Amino acid sequence: MAKLPPFGTVFAPQMAVASFEEGAFGAWEIEKTADFSLHPAAHVFHYGSACFEGLKAHRGLDGSARIFRLDAHAARLVQSAELLCLPPPPVEMTVAMVEEVVRTNRDEIPEPPGSLYLRPTLVGTEANIGAAAHPPASGLYFVIASPVGDYFSGGIRPLRILIEEEARRSTEGFGMAKTGGNYAAALRTVVAARKDLGADQVLFAPNGLVEETGASNFLLISDDVVVTAPLSGSYLHGVTRDSTLRLAERLGYRVEERPLPVQEVLDWEGEAALSGTAAVLSGVGTFIHKGEEITVGSGEVGANTMRLRRALTDIHSGVAEDPFGWVSVV
Repeated sequence: MAKLPPFGTVFAPQMAVASFEEGAFGAWEIEKTADFSLHPAAHVFHYGSACFEGLKAHRGLDGSARIFRLDAHAARLVQSAELLCLPPPPVEMTVAMVEEVVRTNRDEIPEPPGSLYLRPTLVGTEANIGAAAHPPASGLYFVIASPVGDYFSGGIRPLRILIEEEARRSTEGFGMAKTGGNYAAALRTVVAARKDLGADQVLFAPNGLVEETGASNFLLISDDVVVTAPLSGSYLHGVTRDSTLRLAERLGYRVEERPLPVQEVLDWEGEAALSGTAAVLSGVGTFIHKGEEITVGSGEVGANTMRLRRALTDIHSGVAEDPFGWVSVV
């Protein structure tokens, strides 16, 4: 596969766009990917009225375009919109927009392991800087696409993860929204960890209990079990997390969703991984905790992590059957 630019920095030529007024969506259209013109008083600039999704279309072995778990992402966008008091885009509308974006940009889908990253986005555009106490009356809903390779630079490699026990990534009840404010809240901690410690990401574990990293869910993995924290309102309900757990059960692993203390993570003798649409399943090689570096397993990406990652990516590309009906072929 030809080398792709850094993740998310180039864009496919066509996008889908719709607008809403007073909570009602108009007809959507396919347009050339181009700039929007927004008033400087637009609600999104001042009051953060924005949410989004991230999913992928993969090129199948037969040349087909295969969208992974579109229905689940469309449903999660509804959840995020409702948490932000934005009009939720109907699931069937999101499905139709995403599928048409994939069809019109089919030639932009890279060969595996690359993919076409899809970003449905909903923003408030009402020009009113006195609207802090009410939702925007108007807005835009659009779907853009970006041909991508690996999320972390350097491809598949063991990651360095700082464990943070004081700062939170987000707040109870709002962390499950996929919105820029949650990423912004974590960014200062992630940037400092990268600059000072060479960390790739930060695992937030307020009060000594693991939640998630700045951009991914977190798993402990061994030869026979996959362990992860239970879902809560404090962090994102990852579609890749759910997919990995269901695949793990099918492959014979025991799955445990339970509170995960930091000390158990530090004492774990197996593997650790981050899961997410962008990251897929990325192995952890080192934890950084209170100034100490702790090697995870052999320090390399583990065999079980790679087994689960391959099980997932084989469904993406059609190498393996799709027993769950996750893939939409367009």
